[in-house]
Amino acid sequence: MKKILIVRFKQIGDSVLATPICESLRRTYPNARIDYIVYDHIAPLFEGHPAIDNVISITKEERKNPLKYIAKVWKVTRLKYDIIIDIMSTPKSEFFTLFGRSAEYRIGRWKPKRGYTYTHSVKEPKVSRDKVDKFLHMLKPLEEAGIKIKYDTTYRIVLADKEKNMMKDRMVEAGIDFNKPVFAFAINSRRPEKMWNPEKMKKLITVILDRYDAQGVFYYSPAEKEFAKNMHSELEMRSDIFSNITTKSIRELAMLLSNCDMFIGNEGGPRHIAQGLDIPSFAIFSMGAEKKEWLSNANDRHRGIEVNDFIKELNVEIPKNSKDKYELITPERILPIIDEMIGKYVKIK
Repeated sequence: MKKILIVRFKQIGDSVLATPICESLRRTYPNARIDYIVYDHIAPLFEGHPAIDNVISITKEERKNPLKYIAKVWKVTRLKYDIIIDIMSTPKSEFFTLFGRSAEYRIGRWKPKRGYTYTHSVKEPKVSRDKVDKFLHMLKPLEEAGIKIKYDTTYRIVLADKEKNMMKDRMVEAGIDFNKPVFAFAINSRRPEKMWNPEKMKKLITVILDRYDAQGVFYYSPAEKEFAKNMHSELEMRSDIFSNITTKSIRELAMLLSNCDMFIGNEGGPRHIAQGLDIPSFAIFSMGAEKKEWLSNANDRHRGIEVNDFIKELNVEIPKNSKDKYELITPERILPIIDEMIGKYVKIK
């Protein structure tokens, strides 16, 4: 039985978008043991994933304490993996290939004066479809060795029905009426530069809720709670907006999103979760997040907008400042796309 370790230290979006490597390896080696190592706060998201046998988490304490980190790496690599793929490819993540030198394939990304513990250093492809395509390029050394890789671009989040139902009960208790549409609004972002103008967001939310007699959910992390509550207050504490549904983990956030009819708002990790659940999603991309890269596996159910989508249409002088360019995205430009998506994918009663 092949033993495979995938190393991906990053935040939500990167970790979700890297799982097609696990999917492809599962299809290629159906009986293999595939372990996926991520940060501890993200790990619950991948519990029960069909392409992953074990989710290994690195705690914040282990990340900060070099001795504890090395001890964890040593413990993990004692399994003697056959294949180790270090997607992160940093001096820290490279310890897995250093201590896992018995692996026939130790694959990492090519970087100058680095990667001496790898058997194969993979250069970034000059042409790629999106982020998923770039990640799957890490499997090329196996293909070049004569292994027929069964590529799969799928990324998914898998929840049990009892988890979804538990959260649905909590949402009903909070006041949600599932006879009306429920939209999850991503009003904030972990990175301030990725957050669309809050005043425009409020206008967008107001129009959507009024137009479709719908309900909006403001989800948030503990650090974002005050922002969400304040925005709800600025919207005059509308009774069709719910900022009272707490999620205690990233997996509970997935449960919440799984009970919504659509995801709308700032691009980020939660939108990738929505797409992984196949909840129709619409994302607003900031200047620092290229839609081509991050809207991986884009399709009619999962769309987004960035300034470059319409900048040629504007008969105005284009600002040089990225922040000012971001302001060119308006509710009026977004609403026709959302209206079309709601018409196709949301049941209006």
